[in-house]
Amino acid sequence: MLRIMPVGDSMTIGSAGEHTWRYRLWRHLCTTYDGPFTLVGPRETLYDKASDAPTSYAYADPDFPRAHLAGWGEGWQHMAPLIGEAVRQTRADLLLVSLGLIDLGFYTNAEQTAENVRAFVAAAREANPRVGMVLLPVIPNVRAQSDPGFAAQVALFNDLLAKTAADLDEPRSPLLPASTPSSYAVHTDTYDGTHPNASGEHKIAAAFADAMHQSWDLGKPYGD
Repeated sequence: MLRIMPVGDSMTIGSAGEHTWRYRLWRHLCTTYDGPFTLVGPRETLYDKASDAPTSYAYADPDFPRAHLAGWGEGWQHMAPLIGEAVRQTRADLLLVSLGLIDLGFYTNAEQTAENVRAFVAAAREANPRVGMVLLPVIPNVRAQSDPGFAAQVALFNDLLAKTAADLDEPRSPLLPASTPSSYAVHTDTYDGTHPNASGEHKIAAAFADAMHQSWDLGKPYGD
């Protein structure tokens, strides 16, 4: 059984009424991966905007393994202290990580965020020395279009993320950089300039699926 843990911020947890990219990827793997798998994590809920809390189970389609480690407003610095116990509890084999936007926007600069990536990787490996990780670069949001300083931090962090993955990659615990969806556009793939709508969910799921297929021959390209 391949145990896959989605790890992320508001783009990964999703909010009430959404499918989430987690669901889109699960549907894809159900038809393209030839072994047993499931999604794991210590959390299951969506974010409820009305109560400003992660308390909703109102998925657009709730009939899938909803487990994850994602939080609205949480980034690398929040997940690094949590990932070790989450991996131990769930026996996760593979982490699909989409983090960084919230860090750069509110908490840490690019270099500090990259240090938190290293702490995250170390903690995950301490819990499971053979854990694999797919790391999605930060997808620039609408703020990056109007704030050159923020855009520069996003670009710098994405460079540092790729270098960190190369530095820390090892055969028994691979770190795989995914590619930012080339056609992702904030005005058509989000509903507010940051959070994915249905097309954005598909494109994020595709970024993970295509990286795993191309590098590990896991599943098939998204859409196949």
